[in-house]
Amino acid sequence: MKFGILVNEGPFTHQASDTAYHFAKNALAKGHEINRVFFYNDGVNNANKLSEPQADDRNLVKLWSELAVEHKLDLVVCVAAALRRGIKDELIPEGFRISGLGQLVEAGIEGDRLMVFGD
Repeated sequence: MKFGILVNEGPFTHQASDTAYHFAKNALAKGHEINRVFFYNDGVNNANKLSEPQADDRNLVKLWSELAVEHKLDLVVCVAAALRRGIKDELIPEGFRISGLGQLVEAGIEGDRLMVFGD
């Protein structure tokens, strides 16, 4: 099955980002395909390489980046939501890219399912 994933919440305020990450990781391990992960609203904070969680806390920005590199995932950050939060190209880690809402529409059309995490 081919999944598109929409993440609407940031890594430190809601469980949605953790759940989305674990869903993606486990879906890939089971042989499913992820055509795109789209970060929208506060979800764009998952792509801010300036975030520095404590050493004993999980680092979702790093985890998403590593998953993208390992599986060649397309991690797309909504340009409008990112700019509202001060996130620009130079602040996003490897594996992420900034683009528009058309990428979300395309993920929904091309995938068998669009999984939405967060409000």
